[in-house]
Amino acid sequence: MRAPRFVALGDSLTEGVGDPVGDGWRGWAALLADGLRAGDVDFTNLAVSGAQTRDVLERQLPAGLALQPDVVSVVVGVNDTLRCTFDVHAVAARLDTIYAAFRAQGAVLLTACLPDPGTMLGLPGALARPLARRQRAVNAVVHALSERYGAVHLHAAEGSWTTERAMWSSDRLHPSERGHRQLAVRFHELLAARGIATGGAPSVEPELPVPTKSASLWWLATAGTGWVARRCTDLLPQLVTLAVDEMRHRARGTSGRLDLRAAHAVSMALVALSVQERPAEAA
Repeated sequence: MRAPRFVALGDSLTEGVGDPVGDGWRGWAALLADGLRAGDVDFTNLAVSGAQTRDVLERQLPAGLALQPDVVSVVVGVNDTLRCTFDVHAVAARLDTIYAAFRAQGAVLLTACLPDPGTMLGLPGALARPLARRQRAVNAVVHALSERYGAVHLHAAEGSWTTERAMWSSDRLHPSERGHRQLAVRFHELLAARGIATGGAPSVEPELPVPTKSASLWWLATAGTGWVARRCTDLLPQLVTLAVDEMRHRARGTSGRLDLRAAHAVSMALVALSVQERPAEAA
């Protein structure tokens, strides 16, 4: 009997950025893998920093399917919100295809909703709110599709962990070692409740010191600015337009219209998917 096979797909969060080990990253998925079963677990991390849903669909999905995992995690979407090409309809269609493909193979699917990057970076309200609205839209899609495909879904977008300084690395966007351990422990709890994780839970205590506030400020003053610029180069002009629109609506007291518009886009994206027959649904 072969060892359980766990494959992780996604972006820098799943790659492990913020949890350094040696010359590379470890992260929540590797920590979780150790607790899936006492003994050997065949773990492969296909996640790549900067990946969007398109990258997962076109590059990581074929490699993941070829490995025929027993457990697969798909945590992605934040990078989509940082692009001027953001389209919740496209995000929903890609995630639907990815989830369905793994469920058709019989894999246990792990998903998560995530905090919005604008709030985590501490951007001004007019800039942060459009990004938050986009992340809420992605989370709503992930929630709905996770339910459709019977995924083990982690609600990680809210809660005390999002504001607890020790949970986040110096860049304020990626979890620290403690934050990665928190994600691993919470996923382990969900899997153990279903009888899927039978190994010991990951430790919540970090091996390295918590990043200091001065380290965070230094990162923001040096590498942080460049990181944001690289991620948001094509978004910035559109984000300025969105911010102006945000301020105009707030001045008129009509900000609710922007929320309704976003909610309608999510509804239409899910309605478009609901008319399609999926193997996993028919099973």
